Amino acid sequence: MRTRILVSLIGAVGMVLFALTSTQAHHAFSGEFDSTQPINLRGKVVKMEWINPHAWLHLAVVSDAGAEEVWMIEAGPPGALVRRGWRKDSVIPGIELVVQGYRAIDGTNKANGREVTFPDGRRLFAGSSGTGAPIDGTDPTEQ
Repeated sequence: MRTRILVSLIGAVGMVLFALTSTQAHHAFSGEFDSTQPINLRGKVVKMEWINPHAWLHLAVVSDAGAEEVWMIEAGPPGALVRRGWRKDSVIPGIELVVQGYRAIDGTNKANGREVTFPDGRRLFAGSSGTGAPIDGTDPTEQ
């Protein structure tokens, strides 16, 4: 009997610790990005990371000064991107994309992507719904 209680208690503590670390790893839009700083980037894909809780698009952009800068663009979770029409073979290194989104608060080359335009003119929503990002009409689930 004591063994069952001990195992149950250890399991419960483990679940609580897992929930706390998962919650702390995820963030609200306003904690990292600035809704008053929209950004429009055109560049070539360096790589796409299909990881949870957010996919990351790395984009090589030529600055106004002529230097190449690599930007990290946060997108929604991989499963959500696939449901919205994204495919792993459509975001390959070297392809040129236009990304509209919001710049990071800390001023680094990081942004939250909202809409991505592909070379064929296709436009796909890239953001995470319900994170506090501005309602800007790009999220098909917004009301």
